[in-house]
Parts: sequence; C-alpha cells; structure tokens
Amino acid sequence: MLGPATGRRMRVTALRAVLPCLALMLLARSPLHAQTLTPDLFSPTRDAFVRPSDSPLRRRADKSDPLNGPGVRRQAGSLANSRVSQIDVAAASGASGSGFDSLNRPRKNKKLYPGQAKSTLLAGVGKPVLAMPTGRLSMPTSEAAHTPPIAPAMAGTVIGQPPRKRLKIDDDPFGAVGDYAGSFLIRSALELGGGYDSNPARITLAKGSPFYVVAPELLAVSDWERHAVVADLRGSFTGYGNTFPSTNGTIASAPTSLDRPDFTGHIDGRLDVSSDTRLMAQLRLRVATDNPGSPNIQAGLANYPVYSNLGGTFGADQTFNRLQLSAGGTIDRTAYTDSKLTDGTSTTNDDRNFNQYGGVGRVSYDLLPGVKPFGEVEGDSRLHDLQFDRNGYQRNSSGGYAKVGSSFEFSRLLTGEISAGYAVRDYVDPRLNRLQGLLVASSLVWTATPLTTAKFSSTTSIDETVVPGVSGVLTHIYSVEVDHDFRRWLTAIGKFTYGTYQYQGDNRFDRTYAVAGDLIYKMTRSFWIKATLRRDVLNSNIAGASSASTVMMLGVRMQN
Repeated sequence: MLGPATGRRMRVTALRAVLPCLALMLLARSPLHAQTLTPDLFSPTRDAFVRPSDSPLRRRADKSDPLNGPGVRRQAGSLANSRVSQIDVAAASGASGSGFDSLNRPRKNKKLYPGQAKSTLLAGVGKPVLAMPTGRLSMPTSEAAHTPPIAPAMAGTVIGQPPRKRLKIDDDPFGAVGDYAGSFLIRSALELGGGYDSNPARITLAKGSPFYVVAPELLAVSDWERHAVVADLRGSFTGYGNTFPSTNGTIASAPTSLDRPDFTGHIDGRLDVSSDTRLMAQLRLRVATDNPGSPNIQAGLANYPVYSNLGGTFGADQTFNRLQLSAGGTIDRTAYTDSKLTDGTSTTNDDRNFNQYGGVGRVSYDLLPGVKPFGEVEGDSRLHDLQFDRNGYQRNSSGGYAKVGSSFEFSRLLTGEISAGYAVRDYVDPRLNRLQGLLVASSLVWTATPLTTAKFSSTTSIDETVVPGVSGVLTHIYSVEVDHDFRRWLTAIGKFTYGTYQYQGDNRFDRTYAVAGDLIYKMTRSFWIKATLRRDVLNSNIAGASSASTVMMLGVRMQN
C-alpha cells in the first residue's frame, strides 16, 4: 500500500502529462487567426445593445462597412463609425444614448410609429440603421398583438430610404377639402333650406309665411411663399310664399312682397415688399335691404328697395422690431334702387345715396408673447348726391372714432381682439344734433375643451336714416355663440344676440333679442343636414313698433 505522500506525487505527475495533450487538442480545433484575447475586459460597451466586436473604439477606418458598402466613410455617432480623423463632429455626438452628455443635455427617446423597429440614424446622413438586440425579444403587449403589421416602406425602416413624414392630424374630418386651380385653393358650398316664419315682416299684427333660402359660398386662398390673396364671397336669397298688405294701421309698414337678397364679399391682398414692409388692399361689396320693421321703410311699397355698398381700403404696414405702424385710405359708395309702389309707380331714393372718404391709422406693439396692444384712429366725410333729402334736411357730415385695445393669443385657447373707444359725427344741417357714443368692438374665440368652443363678438356702427329730425342711428350688436361636438359628425350650436338702436335726435330706442339653436348632422365631407330654431324679439319704446317672431328651418349643405 502506498502512503499519502506517494499518492500525491503520482497525481501531480499524471496532471503534468495530461495538460500538454489538452493544449494540443484545443490548438487543433481552432484556426490560428481566431486566437485573440477577450477584448470585452478592456473595451467596455457604451449601450446595452452594442456588441463588443461592434464598438466604435475597435473599428478601423480602412475597412469597408458591411452596412454602408465599401468605400463609404463612417460618420460619428453610429454603430459602425469611427471618430478617428473626424474634424466636423458635433459636441457630445459620441456620448451614450442614456443619461447626460458633456453639455448636460438630457437625452430623449425617439418616438416610433406603430410597427417601426428601433433604429439609429447616421449623423449627417439621415439613413436609418437597425439596432442589434442583445437579449431575447420581449413579448408584445396585448395592444401591439392585435395591431396589424406595417410594411417597412410605410414605417420608414428601409435602409437607405429617407424617413417618411407623419401626416398632420385632420382637425376637421368633415370639413370641405377644396380643389386647386393653379396656386389657389378653392372651396365652394351651397345651402338649400326651407321652413316657416311666424312674422317675417316684423310688425305688430303678425302674419306667418313659409319661405325658402338659397345660399351659395365661395372661398379662394392663394398658396404662395410670399404675398397673399384671399377672396371670401357669401350670398343668399330668401323668398316667401305669401303676400302682405302694404300697411297694417300701425307705425310699422311692410311691402306686399318680402323677398330679400343678401350678399357680403371681400377680396384681401398683401404684397410683401420686404420682411418688414407690406402693402395691403381690400375690395368689399355689400348688397342688402333695410331690416324688416325699420322706420326707414315707407308705406305702400311693393318690395324692399335694394342698396349696395362698394368700397375699398388701400394702405401699408411697417414693422420696427416689436413696433408696427399701419395706415390706409378708404373710399365707399352707397346707392339705393328706386322704390316700387303697389300702385305701379316708383319713387327715387337718390337722397339716400352718398360717398364716403376717409383714412385710418393704427399703432401696435408686441408687449408680451400673445399680447399685442394697439391704438387706432379714423376720420371720414360723407357727401350725399342731393344736398337736401325728402324732408328738407342736409345729411352731409364728417366724423370719426378713436379706440384702444389689444389682441390675444394664449396657447391657441383664447384668440382674437377687444377694443373700446368713442365715436363722433357732426352734420351740416344745424337742426341735426351731433351723433356720439361709446364704441365697442371685439372678436374672441375661446377653446374651452377639444369639443367645445365659445365665441364672442361685438360691433358698433353709425347708420344713416331718413327719419325727420334724427341725426342717425347708433347701433350696438353683441353676440355669444357656443359650439359643441357630441360626435365628430354631430354638432350643436347655441347663439344669443342682443342689440340696441338709438335714434339720436328722437326719443326712440329699440332693443332686439335673438335666441337660436342649430343641430348639424355631417353625413360626409360633402353633405350636411342642418336644423334651425330661432326666436326674434323687438322691443321699442314707441307704441306699435314692437314685434316678435319664431323661425323654423330645415336644410342641407353641399360643399367641396
């Protein structure tokens, strides 16, 4: 029997004999060119998905890139790049994709489209290179499991193909698309409707009538890099089925035919002389009749006389850093057609025709982001075709206004402008008192929620009249409108309007109220169905001048 010392010596001798044999077997199974030291102990990886053999620190610039092809110079910041001999390298471009870079800027993960694989972009080239995963693929979530796959060409993951741009979200999926005619985007629409009005003449002794409405629209907008032209034309014609007596024994009168046209259109142009200088111009046209129930309507009319207001404004804008100066001249022509009477004769309305010449100036300053206060002044003169009107008054006058206000734009939630001022008008005839009063003008849009929008507007105007002893009519109109989308295809609109008519030189004072509700069902982009219910009330301090009416209408809108 061998002792312990002898056994240990025999085991050591056997191990020394086996080790050379094992070394020869390993060398026989491995090629010589693959024998190398393990590099990952001396070359740590930058990110979890980069293999040690793909580390940019171990790449040689004289070798071809298998992803980009032979002869392609490697760019900094990619998986297959080397920063050796690179001069134009952005700061911290070779930093890790996680944590902070040398400029202390936090890294943000790139947002991917549904179905798009992780990729990294070659710096300066913009070519996507697929990342190399290190571990097993993670199991997809339940939402991703039910998402249909997207082709690489659609997802923008094809190597060598520029990334696809994500389409802009359509804010109005049922809005008109329009057609291009050259460089102009043209949108058109036609509304057809019919209903019943309980008092279309707006007189004390009400008499109802069915009616129909035809309302075309046209909008043309230029698509130019510089300059701009916008044409907005809207018209309507309202026809009634019944005829009415020329007078009802009260102070208010009504024609036998209440058919009325209405048109509002303007064409705006902007010429960009430079980045700070712009030439502005506007042509406008308004065709309408006197409002039903107005004291300007004479007795014995067969129909309403139609008037037209054609005018223009021409001026310039100049910007000095935050300061903006605007100035322009205005010219307008108002003309009435002759009045046709029930007995077959006609009377002239030349005494109501006049020309208006004026000028307007505005100064605004960008005080804060989204807040731009301004001041505006205007002056004009009105010259009538006839020196004396039908009642022997000289209606020529001169006047103007001054107002201050501000425009708003707070994160697109509140946009528009609001202003207040004072208006004055003096007449040539000493029997006509000065017309003056508070001027309020505003137009605000508040996006309360993505489904609810509130609008507020107010206007002030000084209107002409033929009432004896009355200088003019100071008119204020205030309106509030709320739009709510129950669905993208179902919209409800509620509107309230309040107006005052002050006949200066007389003690007459009228108030008007209007409450309206619309329900719009948008079947397609091109076809809508619209239902309207409205209540109009006129309260006057003159006996026999008050009235009330209820309007119901159902119609369709076709647009392109």
